[in-house]
Amino acid sequence: MSLADNLEKIQLRIKAACERAGRDPGSVTLLAVTKGQPPEVVSAAAQLGQVLYGENKVQEARAKIPLCPAKLRWHFIGHLQSNKCRDAVELFAMIQSVDSLSLAQEISKRAEAAARTMPVLLEVNDAGEASKFGYAPEKLLSELQELNALPRLEIRGLMTVPPWTAEPEKTRPHFRMLQELKTEAEQILGASLPDLSMGMSGDFEIAIAEGATIVRVGTALFGPRAKARPRAETD
Repeated sequence: MSLADNLEKIQLRIKAACERAGRDPGSVTLLAVTKGQPPEVVSAAAQLGQVLYGENKVQEARAKIPLCPAKLRWHFIGHLQSNKCRDAVELFAMIQSVDSLSLAQEISKRAEAAARTMPVLLEVNDAGEASKFGYAPEKLLSELQELNALPRLEIRGLMTVPPWTAEPEKTRPHFRMLQELKTEAEQILGASLPDLSMGMSGDFEIAIAEGATIVRVGTALFGPRAKARPRAETD
């Protein structure tokens, strides 16, 4: 299938999942995961109307983004090292993978230097997988007030990558947990957190049923990569 066919199919799946969940399809945003994809492929997707893209390596993004249409929006979705925060603040409209107070402090510091406020999502690793980064739910709640007090951070919501499974339905408890954790966080902050980034190519319909507002899709849109790689923060 062509890129245009794949994009249309994904959009129809999002619409159908929203209808089943009694949600407005406009409440879910498709983020195209472009790890390993050249600028030409991104530009082709942009011509089809896709606006939001995600990268999980700052170095790759720094080389790629200037070669892509300027109208596009980019989110960082991989593990961010503190020494890459300055570049991430410069390149991205949102950082979805804030996984510690120290990282958040560094992002706020770099955003201050850049005279901007940085929208972020807090990454949650509720299964405690050693191979993945992210907050344990209890630690996130305990540090939430400190995170929210950082002057140049705007906490927009939460993000998660559930344990890999061949049966997508098994991801549902992790997505439901994130929705419940968001509600707890909103009660602590006394403010709404509008975004839940969860769901990838194989399970985004389930994520939508559980409240996802951003779904991160790579393989279903661009096809499999040249080499099989372990599942990580991207798709």
